Amino acid sequence: MSPLVWMDPALAGLVGLLFGSFLNVVIYRLPKMLEAGWQQECAQYLAEQTGQATPASTKPAPAFNLMTPRSRCQACGHTLHWYENVPVVSYLVLRGRCSACQTRISPRYPLVELITAGLFAFCVHRWGLTPQAALWCGFSATLLALALIDWDTTLLPDNLTLPLLWAGLIGALQGWTGVGLEASLWGAVGGYLSLWSIYWAFKLLTGKEGMGYGDFKLYAALGAWFGWQALVPIILMSSVIGALVGIAMKVFSQLRPGGYIPFGPFLAGAGFSALIWGAGPLQAGLLGLFGL
Repeated sequence: MSPLVWMDPALAGLVGLLFGSFLNVVIYRLPKMLEAGWQQECAQYLAEQTGQATPASTKPAPAFNLMTPRSRCQACGHTLHWYENVPVVSYLVLRGRCSACQTRISPRYPLVELITAGLFAFCVHRWGLTPQAALWCGFSATLLALALIDWDTTLLPDNLTLPLLWAGLIGALQGWTGVGLEASLWGAVGGYLSLWSIYWAFKLLTGKEGMGYGDFKLYAALGAWFGWQALVPIILMSSVIGALVGIAMKVFSQLRPGGYIPFGPFLAGAGFSALIWGAGPLQAGLLGLFGL
């Protein structure tokens, strides 16, 4: 096979490394931005209800968004220079430690960069330099960010789930996802309503909430991307992944207080499985696994 065949995927992988570095920022900052916004809204609402003016801050809060401030060490506040922010390379050169305080840097940062690079390379290898590949790269990056945000915070932000849902519907309309618009639309409807129904049945029976509304939206988004036919294999695969991870966490005593594990990362894992192997082969493999 000619080396030129791998040139486009390799370039896509390099772009994926850079995008993965940005994803690390999104994963860390987006939940904090949302929490700050919610706190401000609550303060304004409380002031309106009590008839009191919102206390004026003598010093405006520093800007905090996806671009500002520059990346820094979370332990000592050291602002990273550009050469300390090169994807993967900087982590290896620094030996996984902050150059100022020598605090260990989580290996998840380079792993996110490498995984994003691999996903981008896979999409371009499969679809070439086409709109389809760009769309699936966006799908992969968004799904990865959602999985890690949910794992860290148990949040699945509408800022990501809803654009992912609409992108799947638009991709189906343009013929870029390999799923017809009708199958995509019913996949979104079926994905949302199925988990919504399970949520309310569980709550009525136990008085507890078994999942969040973000799970409904994420499942709806996956239905939009892969069609209604993929809903069963996706939920089966997410259950298998969740069971394996839950057992492993219990064995190594890593379960969180109350034994709660967010479901979003497992839905995302099933989404990646459908992306790589296809919903049809995934379903056949799962049915064979369960002897059906």
